[in-house]
Amino acid sequence: TGRKKLHTAPVGQVFRLRPFHVLVATGGGYAGYRKYEDYKLEQLEKRGIEVPVKLASEWEVALYKSVPTRLLSRAWGRLNQVELPTWLRKPVYSLYIWTFGVNMKEAAVEDLHHYRNLSEFFRRKLKPQARPVCCLHSVISPSDGKILNFGQVKNCEVEQVKGVTYSLESFLGPRICAEELHFSQAPTANSFQHQLVTKEGNELYHCVIYLAPGDYHCFHSPTDWRVSHRRHFPGSLMSVNPGVARWIKELFCHNERVVLTGDWKHGFFSLTAVGATNVGSIRIYFDQDLHTNSPCYSKGSFNDFSFVSNNNKEGIPMRKGEHLGEFNLGSTIVLIFEAPKDFKFHLKAGQKIRFGEALGSL
Repeated sequence: TGRKKLHTAPVGQVFRLRPFHVLVATGGGYAGYRKYEDYKLEQLEKRGIEVPVKLASEWEVALYKSVPTRLLSRAWGRLNQVELPTWLRKPVYSLYIWTFGVNMKEAAVEDLHHYRNLSEFFRRKLKPQARPVCCLHSVISPSDGKILNFGQVKNCEVEQVKGVTYSLESFLGPRICAEELHFSQAPTANSFQHQLVTKEGNELYHCVIYLAPGDYHCFHSPTDWRVSHRRHFPGSLMSVNPGVARWIKELFCHNERVVLTGDWKHGFFSLTAVGATNVGSIRIYFDQDLHTNSPCYSKGSFNDFSFVSNNNKEGIPMRKGEHLGEFNLGSTIVLIFEAPKDFKFHLKAGQKIRFGEALGSL
């Protein structure tokens, strides 16, 4: 007939679907579905309708973990460091400001052309008078954000949101020796919780603060204390927004986090910076050896570093309100500390709070 022959390759050669691609597509699609479900829950909460707790099953958590969030977060971090042309900076940053409700009047530099890349814009500093530090209360908020939960730690379980808990020991890891923490050891007890309490009559308290993408991304010292030890847990980088925190039990124990422990005038004190999707970068200003979201990731591991040495018996002294560290987008701060039984929080679950405002006092 004079027609040219059409040569076709076998179907298997055209569509080379590998397990990695299937996991990414399936996991990504499911993560998108969960985002939509979270949005619906937020709308119900705004209307005052109580949302029942529905925890994820093991296969749902495994599917979510199959999404390469660590790799995506590293890629996002590199993208954020790309210098933008001067003419493009204002449109890009203005879109972000409009989307997340950023108040640029509080920024130390309001001129959008000043920020060379998205990373600099995310980590913008505030005007000194924008966040006055409360002097009347012993513990202040270390960051801007939303209060997810607070209260006493009971039965070695901590609430990440109402009705959803995680293990205190899994979150903090094995107890650090008393000599390293530089305060006296409590009487031997079976409970990990009681082993952290150093003074008779005291209790353990916790507070969870969620930083949204539009919040100020630096965090500060919540009180006067001494940091003796840093424990870094490499881990997943799942979203930590309130909807996901309500869905996945022990979410904070799955995710990468940096635990700073030490003591204040009432005993044990800790501040934990929890990583999240696109927030693999956690920086502690006085800890130059810390490198988060490293490609060398060993599941279930952690590494310790002590700030107490022969030359430095006191650790790192921190004053209330002093700069402590920063995220590269937004995430979660968890405070777990010891205090007398008459310690009172001045908070409501779900309220917005700003750095420097009171969390609680005696």
